[in-house]
Amino acid sequence: MSYLIIRSLRVSHLCIAIKHKIKRTVMKHLIVILAIIVLSLAKGFAQYNVLPFGVSLCGAEFGTESLPGTYKVNYIYPDKTEIQYFAKKGVTVMQLPFRWERIQKNIGGLLDPTELTYMKRFLSDCAASGVMVVLNMHNFARYSMNNVEYIVGSPEVPVLAFRDVWKKIAFALRGYENIYALDIMNEPHDMGQYSWFNAAQEAINGIREVNKNIYVMVEGENYSNAPTWADNNDALKNLKDPSDNIIYNAHCYFDNDFSGKYAKNYDESNINPQTGVQYVTPFINWLKANGKKGFVGEFGVPKNDGRWLVVMDNFLQFLTANGISGSYWAAGPWWKNYPLSLHPIAGNDQPQMSVYGKYLQGTNAVAVNYTRSDLR
Repeated sequence: MSYLIIRSLRVSHLCIAIKHKIKRTVMKHLIVILAIIVLSLAKGFAQYNVLPFGVSLCGAEFGTESLPGTYKVNYIYPDKTEIQYFAKKGVTVMQLPFRWERIQKNIGGLLDPTELTYMKRFLSDCAASGVMVVLNMHNFARYSMNNVEYIVGSPEVPVLAFRDVWKKIAFALRGYENIYALDIMNEPHDMGQYSWFNAAQEAINGIREVNKNIYVMVEGENYSNAPTWADNNDALKNLKDPSDNIIYNAHCYFDNDFSGKYAKNYDESNINPQTGVQYVTPFINWLKANGKKGFVGEFGVPKNDGRWLVVMDNFLQFLTANGISGSYWAAGPWWKNYPLSLHPIAGNDQPQMSVYGKYLQGTNAVAVNYTRSDLR
């Protein structure tokens, strides 16, 4: 009899614990939703898809001198250890740059099953760490054949081929709930007579044939540069998406030519603490004027001068105040001496993490372990 009483008490305590856990989970969801609504109303701006700040975890796009190349010789995919390091830092979204020539070795052909396996493993490893993923085709609106690059829209790489590859990718990965968005192309530039608008529209059309809900990220001409976004990409506001789930992805570096190379030092660059805010403002103004959703998919600063960290801090404060998030460029073990790298060395954080960590651990980080549908 006493055994039954004890067991009954244990069951009762378990039920109470489960009830409290459910209540806490519901409250966390409500906090996220209310924070997004309040922020949107405060700014008069329909930016309701606030993502946590993230990191671009590189490797799969490396080795462009040897395409498609050999795995672990010319390129790699991030492994669990790297994912777990950033997840523990509060990163809850990672961008994975990859090359078209590897996922589809022949224009219009089948997706490469081995490459798909690498990509799926990355997605599963991220899911295990509560991390969402943005898949980013890192081709600059080109496809390389026999060491010759052809622009998307050219006879060699027609826009219907671009539609084809994204339809196949979206279909092949449709079961992965931690894919937040498909970034159809990194930094289109110098398209000449060929239309980036038409190519982007075809990619959206192809994706929507097999996936109605996933976010589609669209970058802009002129390397997706935030300061000149409105001048080069105003027409992108006219892209049609039956699901109305387009996110516009701009890039913002703080050096004089916006390239992120930081060829000149801080003093030579005529930089001030508000430079990042000044550079990204045209993009944010464009989003507000057109009621569009946005993301800053690349930004970063060198580690050799602490004044750059102040610029980035002000920039991140400004993004947060405007309900915009982004992804630091970049991390990955093959960056070696890259001055912008956020990748730890011998287990030690990079200097940039002292600033960036504040935003990873802050209010934007409450979405950890949520799937894409939870953030709608």
